[in-house]
Amino acid sequence: QVQVAECGGDSVQAGGSLTLSCVASGDFGSTYCMAWFRRNPGKGREGVAAIESDGTTTYADSVKGRFTISKDAAKNTLYRQMINLKPEEPATYYCAARPPIDYSGRYWALRVDEYEAWGQGTQVTVSS
Repeated sequence: QVQVAECGGDSVQAGGSLTLSCVASGDFGSTYCMAWFRRNPGKGREGVAAIESDGTTTYADSVKGRFTISKDAAKNTLYRQMINLKPEEPATYYCAARPPIDYSGRYWALRVDEYEAWGQGTQVTVSS
């Protein structure tokens, strides 16, 4: 069983930046894909960014150019730097992990149902 735990949520001003971290443990393997999702109140989880085992990254259109996903494979740690946060982006951000699947591409990288391990979430608030 794989466990993931995220941290780094905070309150920032619009236009500010923040870095979230996530650590994987348990039966986590080097071939796993990791991703960040977010959920605003009253909405479902939205895929934000994902990184495959080979380093391939995928971003939602809404965050391209502002968010960066990276990982430290030696530490089983996932990072995401968010810059120029917008007032509409406060949300609970979740880290997730899954083993390799047979499909590739943007749709599968950010599909909620493909991920097996989820963190508890970390809260980000943005003040204007």
